[in-house]
Amino acid sequence: MNVTRRSILIVSAVAGIIAMPVIANAEGVLNVGSYPNNPPFEFKNASGVFEGFEIDIVTEAAKRIGMTVSIVGYDFQPLFPATNSGRIDAAISSITITKERLVSQAFTQPYYDSAMGIAARDDGAINGLADLKGKIVGSHSGSTSHKWLVDNKDKYEFSEVKSYNSPQDALLDLSAGRVDGVTSDVPNMEYAFTKIKGMRVVERIKSGEQYGIMMAKSSPYLSKINEALTAMKKDGTMQTIHKKWFGTNAPEQSSTVLEADVPKG
Repeated sequence: MNVTRRSILIVSAVAGIIAMPVIANAEGVLNVGSYPNNPPFEFKNASGVFEGFEIDIVTEAAKRIGMTVSIVGYDFQPLFPATNSGRIDAAISSITITKERLVSQAFTQPYYDSAMGIAARDDGAINGLADLKGKIVGSHSGSTSHKWLVDNKDKYEFSEVKSYNSPQDALLDLSAGRVDGVTSDVPNMEYAFTKIKGMRVVERIKSGEQYGIMMAKSSPYLSKINEALTAMKKDGTMQTIHKKWFGTNAPEQSSTVLEADVPKG
């Protein structure tokens, strides 16, 4: 996920931050912000408890440095100022490591390689990018998928690019026929299609995206959490978590397996 700023989004993000409760930094607790509707990476179960691939990763990493985690739900865009302001120690939500973000944020090494996809309805009218010429497309506002649509609007001649508050809202509009195509991360969409029928991924787009845990540049936990992630890759824990949530082992040359240093801006 990435950030494309418009004035209305800035106002919404600021309002979201103001509405957030202040988190007390209890000793030994890593305060984590997370978008609560991003399965299978993170979501709230029927009991209101956070679960998911990234929840397991950050919980295990914190445990290895002698900490517990306290996870609080945030909208996606307010996660960025929340880490910078110290309201939270870390953020997880399929957050892509980018050069632009590394200017103001810090990230751990990546632990997941993503691919972006285009979803369409099963009626066969849209079978790929070429069929979206003159059509309406949409995506989660602030995501790399949405930025890609905006950046490529003229190239592929989309008639309109719509913004949504969540990937699920975009897919619901796709299902209802209010947009012709939706871009998002492939694993998220494939998971969503087990719940919302009548749609499919019609084309994959190589994006080179990798997800990491985001922290403030001044975070005292960054190097320790990164070392914990390295240990989790070495001893197979990361693969175990991947298989739990995706049903398969990650490729041997993926960032889920390969150890890395903290990314530099």
